[in-house]
Amino acid sequence: MLKVISYLFAIIMLSSCYYQGPYTSDAWDLTQRQLDSISFYTTHHYTQNFNFIVRSDSLQLISQHPTEYVNGLAVDTFSVHHGERLVVADITVMPTDTIDSVWVRVARDEHTLGWIHENQMLPGVSPDEPISEFIDFFSNSHLLIFMTIVILMIAVYLLRKLLRLGAKIVHFNDIDSFYPTLLCLMVASSAVLYSSIQMFAPESWRHYYYHPTLNPFVVPFHISIFLISVWTLVLVGIASLDDIRRHLSSGDVVFYCLGLASICAVNYVVFSLSTLYYIGYPLYVAYVYVSFRSYFRRTRINYLCGSCGFQLHKKGRCPKCGAMNE
Repeated sequence: MLKVISYLFAIIMLSSCYYQGPYTSDAWDLTQRQLDSISFYTTHHYTQNFNFIVRSDSLQLISQHPTEYVNGLAVDTFSVHHGERLVVADITVMPTDTIDSVWVRVARDEHTLGWIHENQMLPGVSPDEPISEFIDFFSNSHLLIFMTIVILMIAVYLLRKLLRLGAKIVHFNDIDSFYPTLLCLMVASSAVLYSSIQMFAPESWRHYYYHPTLNPFVVPFHISIFLISVWTLVLVGIASLDDIRRHLSSGDVVFYCLGLASICAVNYVVFSLSTLYYIGYPLYVAYVYVSFRSYFRRTRINYLCGSCGFQLHKKGRCPKCGAMNE
């Protein structure tokens, strides 16, 4: 019975259904408005019924149609404020507008609708998606600079304190596990890749920003690699925590994790910022070399205990049987 259930489960996991839908001769018989909407979506990455959330303090909307504003007529304005959700109700193009030809009509609710220039709206809103909000938080240049200063100060203080206590620290006084070093390298790699995509493929990143997903198999190759690196980072983080727990006592685990978190934070802010100025690439190569060199130099097994055969990094008392090795 167990074998039958296993086979059924395997069949269900390996099979899938796809409904293509009936073919109709007018499937691509679209109106000009629909074609314009598809064209706008391709270049601007959003269209009607797209949801935004206000991130700036407020946005000024006009109640009348943009033609009245463009022609210099008096218009009524009102504000929407930080945290309020907006939906795109309409989009129009005004070629005669010298400020911005694209106008967007957004609705806060069924009674509150107004028009705004696209170039005034986009800096003050973000897609109403948790992943997009996460990207906004970690893409804020002012925040990154502030984080860099604060994290460097905290990291230097913690590392000095831990080194004085003789605590185990990744890269400096590491445990016999490669996972913490790999976690630091993965953070650095993800930060370099993240900044590289923003520099060399900004439009594909912008489309991902408006339509985020955690599935690496439905996005372009370069973004897929980035998502795979993020998932790998999570798995390596779990493996690191488990390995740290096996190598150290409860008190030492806390200190080691604090040091590891500090180095990972420094790696993120340093490599994400320096890569934007191309400094991050040689810096990353140097960091990888130093990390591997440090790990293999500190974890190399040079001696065996003469009494029990336990592997030792240096001569002295065996931590397993207590025998002195000269």
